[in-house]
Parts: sequence; C-alpha cells; structure tokens
Amino acid sequence: MSSANMHWNWNDERENTPVESVVIFGIEVKPGDRVRLWPQKTADIMDMALKGQVAVIEAIERDFEDQIHLAVVLEDDPGRDLGLLRQPGHRFFFSPEEVEPLAQLLETKSEVSDEP
Repeated sequence: MSSANMHWNWNDERENTPVESVVIFGIEVKPGDRVRLWPQKTADIMDMALKGQVAVIEAIERDFEDQIHLAVVLEDDPGRDLGLLRQPGHRFFFSPEEVEPLAQLLETKSEVSDEP
C-alpha cells in the first residue's frame, strides 16, 4: 500500500468522552470542586511552586492512553479567569494521585465540631 493510500484518522479509534467525576481517596470529585495539589515529581520549578496550593477542578479529561487528568486553576491566581477560558499558563494538569480533595477536610472538621 502506498503512503498516498494510507489515511489514518487518530479520532477514528476512540471517541474522547468527557468524564463527569472521579473518585480520589474514596471521595467523588467533579469540576468545580476544590483540591490541594501535591505534585509527585519535581521536574521543574512549577511542580515545586504548585505544591500545597489550593485549586479548583476545571475539567476531568481522559487521554488516548486511557489516563485521567484533572485540569485545574489555582484558587488565588489573579489570572484565574484566563484558566477558566483554557488559556495557557493559568490551567494545569494533574493525575488523580496528585491531588487531595478538600471536601474530605471539610467533612472531617464538621464531624468534629458537631460532637459535644
């Protein structure tokens, strides 16, 4: 078969369906939920700078290798609106293992404060 006859469309193999939620440490998270970032690698200065920061999940995406990625924007980023518009530099990607759902912390605190 000649290369002129070979036509491969990367989108034919699998439709990229949106992911509505994912379970992290037993807690379901979805876009709009708050998480704390814990990058597992220190490949560059951004990994170190984002460690411990609070972010909001903007989207949950599945790549073509079936890996889940959380697109987040920093809660205190003055350019947060640019991240919500999916602009570079204000939107970051993390695996579910690299974030801590903050709902877990809030539920634990409310359980403690409800007790006499």
